[in-house]
Amino acid sequence: MSAAPRAATVLVVQHEESTGPGWFAGWLRDEGVLLEVVDPYLGAELPDPTAYDGVLVLGGAMGPAEDERCPWLPATRALVARAVERDVPLFGICLGGELLALACGGEVSRGRNGPELGVLPVRLRADAAGDPVFGDLAEPASVLQWHWEEISTLPDSAVWLADGDAYPHQAFRVGAAAWGVQGHPEVTADIATAWAREDSPLLLAAGRDPASLVAEVRAAEPALTRTWQPVATRFAGVVRERAMARA
Repeated sequence: MSAAPRAATVLVVQHEESTGPGWFAGWLRDEGVLLEVVDPYLGAELPDPTAYDGVLVLGGAMGPAEDERCPWLPATRALVARAVERDVPLFGICLGGELLALACGGEVSRGRNGPELGVLPVRLRADAAGDPVFGDLAEPASVLQWHWEEISTLPDSAVWLADGDAYPHQAFRVGAAAWGVQGHPEVTADIATAWAREDSPLLLAAGRDPASLVAEVRAAEPALTRTWQPVATRFAGVVRERAMARA
């Protein structure tokens, strides 16, 4: 009797307690993908990404190069670079996308137009045609933006997939199977509620009422999930392909 096929497993790199995988956890599990969460901010050692079928790098309030305050960030950038080098499927969200950009030679800076906050539109670019994850993104598309940094320069090797009004580099791919986004397609209204409590002074300083921002996220959840669940599903398909090739 042949053995049962091995389940695909994604390593999830989480940078703070309130910033978990959100919607992506259920969407990936619905596709038969197992998640293994590692918390380097709690002192957990980052494993070799090539031992997994995919990597999901989450967001966080820190900047991607705040190494003194967050001493695990250099190891995270090294993990991302190794995943790209070895074609391990990777999806970087906000801080995760910024780490991907930095690890591959791009640049991240304080947002020149101030913080980008709220459910805002993103647009596919022509180069997204045929991309295995973003090529069929439903339009018009929006995503929750909640960031103070920007991916100011993409890596030379990047394919620019989507842009936005305030900040252009909203989605990109590096190599065969590493994707980064500036927004937060994973965030549920409950996660946004926790962030609004934590970031209340910053939001008010930026002219956003925390309660109204949470209400905006909650009202948009049906449209956001319709847009981004297929993206997570297609990423899961890339992950499963690697799992089958490794079996």
